[in-house]
Amino acid sequence: MAGRPPPKKSLGQHFLNDPGILRRIVELARVGPGDRVLEIGPGPGGLTEALLGAGAGVLAIEADGRMVEHLESRGLAGLHLLHRDALKTDYLSLALETGGRFKLVANLPYNISGPLLAKLLREREAFTDMTLMFQREVAERIAAGPGGKERGILGVLAQAFCQIEKGFRLPPGAFRPPPKVESMVIRLRVLDTPLIRLANEELLWKIVHEAFQKRRKQLRNCLRHRLTDPEAFFAALGLTGTERPEELPTLKWLELANLLALNPAGIETKDL
Repeated sequence: MAGRPPPKKSLGQHFLNDPGILRRIVELARVGPGDRVLEIGPGPGGLTEALLGAGAGVLAIEADGRMVEHLESRGLAGLHLLHRDALKTDYLSLALETGGRFKLVANLPYNISGPLLAKLLREREAFTDMTLMFQREVAERIAAGPGGKERGILGVLAQAFCQIEKGFRLPPGAFRPPPKVESMVIRLRVLDTPLIRLANEELLWKIVHEAFQKRRKQLRNCLRHRLTDPEAFFAALGLTGTERPEELPTLKWLELANLLALNPAGIETKDL
């Protein structure tokens, strides 16, 4: 794209301009005429143009002032730009102020993709769905089921609040400059409610983080500081407590959080 600013390594910028790949992203996101789309990190605007071409209105958040100026100079109809940091944006307020929930579509900078996804999950009510590009290993972890080494914090939490659809992989050569890793696009459809209603969502976040920080240990040891009677607590969940964090299905994590919320001391089930 003539005249565009060069990518900045410090911002994790890798530009994607292949029309066929951009079209596949828009198709995976189910973007069509009249949709409200939020794009994070539009860069020089390759994906932005594809979204506009599908008939969507696009609100784009860009931290790089050079890219903001470049996009503004292009005069793309239907595009509204916000020069701000994606990690410091209040997405719930943004949705409220601009007319409702968005479809989120973004090629996320790899250097902030983990903390940014965590933020997006916490503020998920701003979105109907999120179609996002990650480093392939990160995408695989988000979609991973229980039992494997790929299973981790973001996978459990993303699956608690979203239905995950794996899209497609992209080789490094699809980008300029090419990253050192493969990429993958996935779609997260935000559930109206979690897999089961949570008595205390913040508690779920805390215990998942606590357990996976000690992922080689058994659950009864990961959460021992919260429980006075671990054996009875895990028995009430149909578990032994000898399971390791990555072995637990997402639904069981939610059940565990709810039982702990109702029974903060982890006392015997007869006292519940």
